[in-house]
Amino acid sequence: MSKAGITVATADPPAPAVRHLPRRRGVELALIVLAVLLSVYGYCAVGLAQHGTLPPGAVGYGAGLCVLALLAHVAVRLRAPYADPLLLPIGVLLNGLGLVLIYRLDLETPGDRAAPAQLVWSTLGVALFILVVLLLRDHRVLQRYTYVCVVTALVLLTLPILFPAVNGARIWIRVAGFSIQPGEFAKVLLAVFFAAYLAANRNALAYTGRRVWKLQLPTGRVLGPIVAVWLVSVGVLILERDLGTSLLFFGLFVVLLYVATGRTGWIAVGLSLAALGAAAVGRLEPHVHSRIETWLHPFASIEAGEGANQLAQSLFAFAEGGVLGTGLGLGHSVLIGFAVKSDFILATAGEELGFAGLSAIFLLYGLLVERGYRAGLALREPFGRLLAIGLASLVALQVFVIAGGVTGLIPLTGMAMPFLAQGGSSVVTNWAIVALLVRVSDSARRQYDGQATR
Repeated sequence: MSKAGITVATADPPAPAVRHLPRRRGVELALIVLAVLLSVYGYCAVGLAQHGTLPPGAVGYGAGLCVLALLAHVAVRLRAPYADPLLLPIGVLLNGLGLVLIYRLDLETPGDRAAPAQLVWSTLGVALFILVVLLLRDHRVLQRYTYVCVVTALVLLTLPILFPAVNGARIWIRVAGFSIQPGEFAKVLLAVFFAAYLAANRNALAYTGRRVWKLQLPTGRVLGPIVAVWLVSVGVLILERDLGTSLLFFGLFVVLLYVATGRTGWIAVGLSLAALGAAAVGRLEPHVHSRIETWLHPFASIEAGEGANQLAQSLFAFAEGGVLGTGLGLGHSVLIGFAVKSDFILATAGEELGFAGLSAIFLLYGLLVERGYRAGLALREPFGRLLAIGLASLVALQVFVIAGGVTGLIPLTGMAMPFLAQGGSSVVTNWAIVALLVRVSDSARRQYDGQATR
């Protein structure tokens, strides 16, 4: 600069330090290896408990699970390097533990082997995970297909009505020995639709009316969307006799409404409508009514001399497990009957792993949900935030509904425990959920890394 004819040289301001957020892919790889080792250990423990020797397929099982997990890890490393390092390992461990529990029950039911088919479905699920991570470069692309998602979801939900009921509920499509549960795929599409709809209309929905005690209730003119979703959920419940799916996607919508608007009135309205619909259908629909009666009186069949029903056997299994469990392969949960590998898989875990093992499983689910919430809250744009919270809430709601049903906290719903239970549609869908959470968490951390380098 020049002042009074004197030129003074000034130094340029120092450039800001460039720092990058750690990518943590090494942490993810180490946790994946640990998840695979724990799964293989469980597989070997079952063989030793049942036959006193290592099962012949232990090496193949371990190698197959390891290859699938490493392929998924490579996809994340290439296309989502900033993704949360816990999401994929949790999915691998839960899926591996589910395969172990199903294999253990197969040993008690040699005429009905489900583990090989579940391994094939798990492979397809990981393949879908890889495709989503590689091809979906930005989660915001999904917002363009809002109405395509909801139309497809409604079609998938109504298709089972055209097919015969299975175990009292119309939730399956069975053709030539092949079966799928369309509602599992519909829940992800509904999460995308709800997130996009609420992101676009959150300001109008946040407009509230009267305050009743401590609740700020919404006005009547904005109740249309939630009433429409409530009616659809009750319609699905009546036509398909599917309590679980109805509770799941209605609960999802109410949770996202609260997150989008911050109004506790939506929670009050949602709970009121859900209670009204459940009470009405519980009285009028015989299949749902029988499940409520079983929930209220789980030991009535024993008192009547007809033997223990499924819920009673499930409660016996949890009681037998105690704190540390009987040990893998040493329980008797197979007495539950035909749904032991699907609806009641948690009873096997409770009996053979005990309260300690069951707590560890719930902590894994809780950690998966928490990381999904963390990724969503870190994003600035509303669609990604609502999508991540919606997908994580799907897992949370499903775990609560199933665990509550098999422990007698709420009536049984007939849903599959994420990753653990037998069910191809369920495991494929859950891998898609983890893939979308990986994509959202990568975007969330990228935005902060971009800030740090400026």
